[in-house]
Amino acid sequence: MPRLLLLIPSTSYRVSDFVSSAHRLGVDVTVGSNEAQVLESISNGGTISIDFKETKLAISTIEKFNKKYPVNAIVAVDDMTGIIAAKASKRLGLLHNSPETIRLTGNKLLLRQKLYQNDLPSPTFQKIKLHDNPRALSSKLNYPCVLKPLNLSASQGVIRANNTQEFIVAFKKIKKILLNLKMKYETKILPEILIEEYIEGEEVALEGVMINGKLTTLAIFDKPDPLEGPYFEETIYVTPSRKSEETQYLIKNMAEQAANAIGLKEGPVHIELRIPPKKESTNDKGPCVIEIAARSIGGLCSRSLEFIDGLTLEDIILNHALGKPILPEREKLSSGVMMIPIPKAGVLERVDGILEAQATKGVKDLTITIPIGSNVLPLPEGNKYLGFIFAKDKTPQLVEHILREAFSRLRFIIN
Repeated sequence: MPRLLLLIPSTSYRVSDFVSSAHRLGVDVTVGSNEAQVLESISNGGTISIDFKETKLAISTIEKFNKKYPVNAIVAVDDMTGIIAAKASKRLGLLHNSPETIRLTGNKLLLRQKLYQNDLPSPTFQKIKLHDNPRALSSKLNYPCVLKPLNLSASQGVIRANNTQEFIVAFKKIKKILLNLKMKYETKILPEILIEEYIEGEEVALEGVMINGKLTTLAIFDKPDPLEGPYFEETIYVTPSRKSEETQYLIKNMAEQAANAIGLKEGPVHIELRIPPKKESTNDKGPCVIEIAARSIGGLCSRSLEFIDGLTLEDIILNHALGKPILPEREKLSSGVMMIPIPKAGVLERVDGILEAQATKGVKDLTITIPIGSNVLPLPEGNKYLGFIFAKDKTPQLVEHILREAFSRLRFIIN
């Protein structure tokens, strides 16, 4: 029986979804995590402890495991484990993307440089080091601009600045976020901040799978809430897209060009794009790629997608990793997810209105993912959501309305 090695940090939401998928597909699954499991020694290869902070040690651990329990595929579930999966797969002769390509997806500056080198639509950009004086640079910039840490996710530390004073404040805020992460969690930080031209327009997300360098599009999500700053908290994703067929074609084409430009060949991709208004576009080449991740959509958002024969997004990813054909045809109903934002910092004391929200016609599930009694932190310092609402109906418009209606019935007590 084939064996899958899933590299999943202990903090990931997605362990159960991927493990359930592996069991449905009838394959052995090993969960590689950065925390030791109590029953690891008697799990018959079901779990393995891997130090994700030390790449060479992690690869060595996987090689030793492979000798006892031969692995047919290694799947990185999030950004943290991508390099390890790529290098270990290369060492074991398994399906993989090049480690250099994965490195590009984990560094916003390198990604931006690569897309620019390949003449793809891109905002103007530059960098500033954490020890630089932001005031010296602030007067030389064109505004508005967006400041970004190089290797954080979920819009953590991403801030729009409209003038020199806002730029200086944003720089200091991001610097503090990075230094706090380094001190508190021993997180590896990159000591630079990316500065990008702000691109006007609507944002979409494309979910797909690369197969031998060709993009198979699984879904295009519209993001109906404007993402204009100063922070960029994502909330609602709805599919299928309401964009015109021509615009959707341009989105798919640009996504594939971008994936090819950085060398992505195999596996899931999650690509964020902006569609500039034609009259304000800074380029005439179509949608602009904002982010590329060599993984599937984050959080629990994959649960908003269902394919023919009841297949999930995780089923498709694991089938591809094992070299099996995939069936990417989606069910006919429109669907969507709302990532519930954190309104303020404090302690989450309770959530009222859950039953009322769940009873909203069209809501398929509602999950609060942060335990009661936990400290919560909104953007730009935070990187989590309070939970997820899932809905389905005949049209994207109805799905969006359902999500908003359900959310309006929730009340979060944070003190």
